[in-house]
Amino acid sequence: MILAIDIGNSNIVVGAIKNGEISFISRLETNHNRLEDEYATYILGILQLYGVDKNEFEGAIISSVVPPLSAVLSRATEKLIGKTPLILGPGIKTGLNIKTDNPSQLGSDIVANNVAALTKYGGPVIVIDMGTATTISVSDEKNSFVGCAIMPGITTSLNALTKKAALLQEISFEAPKCAIGTNTPDCMRSGVILGAASMVDGMVERFLSELGKSAKVIATGGHARYVVPHCKSEITYDPDLLLTGLYTIYQKNITEG
Repeated sequence: MILAIDIGNSNIVVGAIKNGEISFISRLETNHNRLEDEYATYILGILQLYGVDKNEFEGAIISSVVPPLSAVLSRATEKLIGKTPLILGPGIKTGLNIKTDNPSQLGSDIVANNVAALTKYGGPVIVIDMGTATTISVSDEKNSFVGCAIMPGITTSLNALTKKAALLQEISFEAPKCAIGTNTPDCMRSGVILGAASMVDGMVERFLSELGKSAKVIATGGHARYVVPHCKSEITYDPDLLLTGLYTIYQKNITEG
C-alpha cells in the first residue's frame, strides 16, 4: 500500500492506494503554521478513521505546490510510516516529456494529472483541474506536455468579489435555475458556476483549435463537480486523477530504480 499526499494551496489531499486501487481520499486544511508532529498526528487520525494500519505502507509519494510545507510533510510522513517519501520534482521519473520554456516551473500537481490522464485515457488529452486555481493543460499522443493556461479558481474569484463589493455576500455553489438571475444570490451563482462553465468551454475550444486535432477532455479537482455538469463540451470527470498519477509515478521510480 502507498501513502499519497498532495499539498495544495487550500487543502492537503491524503490517500491510500493498494494495487492501483484507491482505498480512501481525505482532506486537511493547508496550514503553514502546523509542525511536522501535528501533521503526523492529523494523518494518523485519518488512517485510524478509515481503518488503515500505518504499518501497511510500503512507501509514500508527495506532490506539492507549497514549497515551505514539502519538507514538513516529508518529515511527518517518515515519522508516521518509517519510510522516506518520494518528492515529485527534479530527478523523479515521470515518463512525461515537458516541452515548455521552463520545465522546472511546472507544478507537480499538473505533472501528476497529465501522467494519469495519459495512462488512463491516452493522448492527446486536455486536463482541467479546478481548485484554488483552475488550470487547463494539454499533453499529446507522444507523452509530451505541450502547455497550459492558469486562471483563478471559483472560490478565489468569489472571495475577491465579496471582499471588494460590500453588497455581495458569500454563496453556496448550487447552480441557478437560469443564467438570468432575479435575485442577488442567483445572479452570483450564475456568474460563478455558469460563468466558469462557459470559460471552460471557451478554453477547450481554443485549445482544440490550436492543437488542430481532437483530444479527450478530463476534469478533476474539488470544484469540478459543480462546474462540469453545466459545460457543453464532452468532459469526463475523474476525481481520483491526481492520486492515480502519483501512484503511477511512484511505481515507475520503484520498478525502474
